[in-house]
Amino acid sequence: MKQSICVKINGRVYEDEVEPRQLLSFFLRETIGLTGTHVGCVIGECGACSVLLDGRLVKSCLLFAVQADKREIVTIEGLADDGRLHPIQEAFVQRYGLQCGYCTPGMVLAAHYLLGRNPDPTEEEIRKALAGNLCMCTGYMQIVDAVKEAAKKVNR
Repeated sequence: MKQSICVKINGRVYEDEVEPRQLLSFFLRETIGLTGTHVGCVIGECGACSVLLDGRLVKSCLLFAVQADKREIVTIEGLADDGRLHPIQEAFVQRYGLQCGYCTPGMVLAAHYLLGRNPDPTEEEIRKALAGNLCMCTGYMQIVDAVKEAAKKVNR
């Protein structure tokens, strides 16, 4: 039996009926159409599905859509402002912090979460904050460099 939910995503309110077992990641992608939230492992290991839920970094493959009822979500699409990339997104482009791009949304949101709490992280703190996200392409150095660059831009 479907359940009604009302959730604010990237500043816009959505009301829908969902199956109680529908994962939040699939709700965002298939129902709402926000395909920036990637589905990788579906067991919370890779971080490609990371979103901000009420300001906290979560893996949307580990939550049901009904758990987001009356809550606020920010996806990768919600970071850009009127078509302009967020400074963290710009830093990932400038520092080659992406290759295939599959992990990038989760990495960017993890960096956003970190920099919101620690505006001047050390390399060790950056690596710890990104530890819940896996990348098969970059070797992580460019990603760490991108977060360092983003810290300079975000805190101007």
